[in-house]
Order: sequence, then C-alpha cells, then structure tokens
Amino acid sequence: MDSNESTSMIEQRENQKLTLSKNEYSSILNEIVVCIENAKLKAFTHVNKILLNAYWNIGNVLSENSSYGASVVEKLSQDLKMNYPATKGYSVRNLRNMKRFYEDYQKLQTLSAELLFSVSWSNHVAVFDLAQSPEEMEFYIKMAIKERRSNRELKRQINSSLFGRYMLADKPEKVIALMPKHKSKDLVRHFKDKYILEFLNLGKEHSEQELEKAIIGNLRDFFMEFSNSFAFIGSQYAIDIGGRENRIDLLFYHRELRCLVAVDLKIGEFRASYVGQMQKYLAALDEKARMADEKESIGLILCKSKNHEEVRFALAKTLSPVKVAVYKTKLPDKKLILHKLEQIMVDKELNRKNPADLFKIWTI
Repeated sequence: MDSNESTSMIEQRENQKLTLSKNEYSSILNEIVVCIENAKLKAFTHVNKILLNAYWNIGNVLSENSSYGASVVEKLSQDLKMNYPATKGYSVRNLRNMKRFYEDYQKLQTLSAELLFSVSWSNHVAVFDLAQSPEEMEFYIKMAIKERRSNRELKRQINSSLFGRYMLADKPEKVIALMPKHKSKDLVRHFKDKYILEFLNLGKEHSEQELEKAIIGNLRDFFMEFSNSFAFIGSQYAIDIGGRENRIDLLFYHRELRCLVAVDLKIGEFRASYVGQMQKYLAALDEKARMADEKESIGLILCKSKNHEEVRFALAKTLSPVKVAVYKTKLPDKKLILHKLEQIMVDKELNRKNPADLFKIWTI
C-alpha cells in the first residue's frame, strides 16, 4: 500500500466519524449514562445495606444497655466522634435513632431484613418521626420501596395522612394501584376516591383554568399524589369528533397500565352529564389515538364534591372505564383522621379485616 492509498483510507475513516448524527450520538450517550446510573444505584444499595446493618447492631447494643441512662449515649457520641472524626452519623440524636430503629422494627415481624435494609436511613428517620403506629410504619416503608420515594416525597405523603386516607376509604381493600396484574374492567380501581392537592396553593374559590394551570405548574407533586407511572402528554388536548374540535383538559399516559388517561376538571359538584362527555372522549381516543398494543383509555372526572348515589347510578351502565374522584386543596385534619382510625380499630367487625391486609397492595 502506497502513501496515497493510506492517506485516502485515513480520510475515509475521518469522514465516517463525521457522519454520526445527533440522534445517534445521543443514543450512545444515553446508553453510557444508563450504565453509570445503574452502577451508582447498585453501589448505593450495597453501601446502604452495610450502613443499616451496622446501625441495627449499634441499636441492639444501645437497647440492651438502655438502663444506664441517657448520659451514656452522650458520652458514646463524644468518643465515637473522636475515634472516627471523618465519619458523620454519631451524633446523640442519630444514636438514639439507631436505638429506635432496632426497637421499633422488632415489633414489625412482617418486615423482612431484605425489605428493611432497602430503605434509605433518612426515610427510616422520617417514618420514626412522623408515623403514629407500627401499621402505619409498615405501610410507609413498603410504599417507599415500591414507589422509590425520596425523603421529601415520603414526608409529604405522611404529612398528607396517606395511610389514614387509605384506611378510611370506602373499600380500602380495592385500592390496588401497585398490583402487577391488571384486568381491563378493573382499571379504574387503580385510582383513589379523593386526592389532596394542597401543593397547588389555590384559594377556596378558583376557576377550572386556574386549577389546570396550577396542576401543569406542579406536575412533580401532582404525580406524587396520583402515580409515579403517569407521563404528561398535554393540556387542552385537541381531538376531532364529527368535524368539531373537542378538548380534553389533561391527557396522561400510564406507563404501568399502558393506557391513556383523560382527566376532566370540574370545580363544582359532580353531574351525571359529565360521564357521557367523558365516554365520548374515551371512544375517540381509543379509535384515533390509542396504539395497537395499549389498553383501552381511562377517564378520570375530578370534581370538588360528589354525591355517592348519583355517581353510582351515573356509572352503573357505562361500558368505558370511568372514575369519579374529588379533590381537596387543603391537607386533611390529622386529629380527625386519627380519631376515625381509632373508631375503626375498636369496631370488632371491621377489626376482623386486619389493617395489615391493606399492605397486600404493596406487592414487593
């Protein structure tokens, strides 16, 4: 091979390098990013399990020697900080949390070590500080694992009394939003009867446009309350029906259910006529927008209030999966929820439905 041929081959290789499109480059970059993020997640999971195992054992020692008083913990904190100056986590408060970690979870025999050590320490501390009972602790621990909640997200769910709202739902055993197997007729059961939207910061009086705008501006918190499986498609989604443009307030895609979710926002009380309008939207979406491998579309009518009997009759003969839910712009009264939960626990008939049954929805 002479020098001219060699030069020509080098130029061809250089030209081939330059033909890489932006999309192709982005694809390569994304693959590398996924590899890095997966490695980081595995490393974090491994380190987290080692850390929690150490905290568990420390908590065990502190629990067995608790009779010596609080001053011992303070002295231990000082000495541990001196012995391990580069390591954080040996404050008096954190040592006491380790003791709580060990003692509190001793009461929860249903939680395996694998599940227990799959939650970050900050999330464990949030559960210690905010949960009111062993059942509530178990509920939030399993939720944090299944939905991969950050510390901020978990605290928000606890402060919004998610556990109490599930327990006080009309049929809490039907709230199966995270179960892996789905049947078409049961799709609407993956949505709650009531949603708390305090993060929208709306006043008592607001328009549908203001409600929609606030939701779009707070999609992260909206997904936290509704489902992490939601993906936003658009607002005022236009769809042609009989030559007329119809607009759906909000359109989402549910990644787990693999279907479109149309949301109709209403700032007043539910009316039966809303169901007919929603069925029209769903039929049009299924015919004109749904992909071949997707399930039938779901309709969610979100109202400020509803009459349960009117809702029941309005949905009695519907063929499309439609859910009617209410929204609240203020956090629920925790004292009232706790009082109602106490009443449920006292009621012998309801108590046969062990609250632990609720945890079956958090299929791990």
